[in-house]
Amino acid sequence: MIEPDAKANLEQTALAVRHPSGLHARPAARFVRTASRFASDIEVENLTRRTHPVDAKSILSILTLGVEKDHQIRITAEGDDAAEALDALRRLVLAHPSSDGDEWA
Repeated sequence: MIEPDAKANLEQTALAVRHPSGLHARPAARFVRTASRFASDIEVENLTRRTHPVDAKSILSILTLGVEKDHQIRITAEGDDAAEALDALRRLVLAHPSSDGDEWA
């Protein structure tokens, strides 16, 4: 678990999930693929359901969060590329879904 006060290269952001499916199935897989591109430790928690933070690079962990459309999530990244990781994940979460609603464009 990332300790916010103990790490130097720590970045956090809180956002509302806009995808109609939340972070389920394909959107969750896309989120995990994006997080996995970075060396930083990345965690995500569902603020709406008050879940504990989970590994953003694990599809099973992401699915256990039960993130639905309009749920608030917090993403925390710690490492040399934390700012870039959060920027990429923020853009993904805030993007409008494709016309079929299955994946982010």
